Amino acid sequence: MSSPSESRSLLRPEFGGSTAASAYGTSLNTNDDLESISRKVLERNLLRKIDFRAAYLVLVYILNQMDRSNAAAARLRGFEEDLGMKGRQFNTLISSLYIGYVLMQTPSNMALWGLLTTLIGVYYQALSSRFLVGFLEATFYPGAVYLLSRWYKREELGYRTAFFTAGIGISNAFGSLLASVILATMEGFLGYAAWRWLFFIEGCLTVVVGIYGMFILPDYPSSPARWLTPAEHALAQKRMEEDSEGHGPVEPKASGGSSDLLSMITDWRAWLVGAALSCCNASMSFNMFFPTLVATMGYSPTISLLLCAPPWIVSTITAVTVARRSDAKRERFWHMVFALSMLITGYTLAMSTMNINVRYISLFLMSQAQVANVILLTWISNTFARSSSKRAVAIGFMNSIGMAGSILSPYIWSSSWGPTYTNSYLICIMLASTCILLCWVFRRHLERLNETAEAEERELSLPKGYRYLL
Repeated sequence: MSSPSESRSLLRPEFGGSTAASAYGTSLNTNDDLESISRKVLERNLLRKIDFRAAYLVLVYILNQMDRSNAAAARLRGFEEDLGMKGRQFNTLISSLYIGYVLMQTPSNMALWGLLTTLIGVYYQALSSRFLVGFLEATFYPGAVYLLSRWYKREELGYRTAFFTAGIGISNAFGSLLASVILATMEGFLGYAAWRWLFFIEGCLTVVVGIYGMFILPDYPSSPARWLTPAEHALAQKRMEEDSEGHGPVEPKASGGSSDLLSMITDWRAWLVGAALSCCNASMSFNMFFPTLVATMGYSPTISLLLCAPPWIVSTITAVTVARRSDAKRERFWHMVFALSMLITGYTLAMSTMNINVRYISLFLMSQAQVANVILLTWISNTFARSSSKRAVAIGFMNSIGMAGSILSPYIWSSSWGPTYTNSYLICIMLASTCILLCWVFRRHLERLNETAEAEERELSLPKGYRYLL
């Protein structure tokens, strides 16, 4: 580890940035000069420390997803019957969480959302509790993506975001295993139904993890960081300045929240990408009803929950692999199209037959598509304003639009359309196709901006500047 005195020499203005070729920066080259090698060693140490802290977000996100999906698991063990739900009341219950999301894209309290998860008792209490959970969870996902974008460069961000959102796959896999154990063994314990214990246990876990998170998660590079050496702290700030060259300063003077919000509202690109994100979220709404879809194969509730795990384990590996390749190739659109193509293929298989083996394969294909959302959100963070306040507003604003799709999507999976759910699959295929079309328009716009910048540099004999990732 470099001492503070050594580190100051590493960060002289003439010291150029290095582009990471792996998770921990470029490999050392014997042709590099001593300062370049020292920078790379320091950068690797810095990234390891940031990764260690940021990894806690994965645990938080696992619990976030478990809190969202526990109602779908409880449905297999009398949840609807005990609360007297009829018609589309279960769909409304699922939807209520996302209404809170859209209304509250401001800082939230994880410990309180975990507490509310434990308080589900009767239908209208459950409805209000899930609304408040969404209200409090609202900024976690966009806030986490924003936090990552403050520490990682553009070519590092997709992989880290995918690793963070791997919590979806891990949660759906091991959350199903945990739910199967609780629902199978705790029926009647202390006079409570097993599904109630599912909410008690998962809610309490969220409270504990939320409290510890206040002390573990990093702040921003511009804030004090006792867990970094002075050299690492200085390099963390310099990396972000280097990454934003040609695209405005990283920490400009604040223009005011209302000004930043107004600029987003009047930016047609924000609405375009927000609509694409909304279609993407809605097209992947199958994950809200994954245990229900698995149950259509005719197995018992316990076996159905156990069968939920393998597709999501594979999905986690796929998400990290595809996102890492997206970073390495510095390309977003076609990687997202690849993921959504698997989703469309899975839906097509599922509605073509009720054969158990084919439908299970279709569930594997559907679950691989989670990385599409990861890449799209990373693309948003890569593209929109690099200033701290504007980037936060951009991510929050577009995620709000995106969550609007999640409000309506539970009604796509009406129980009256089961067990085939052909109508549901068709709607989701159309939504995924619309997402691809909107993102293609966005890509063509960025491509034209890059061509314009290149022509201007050629005409004025300027060095190559900032380019949007496509």
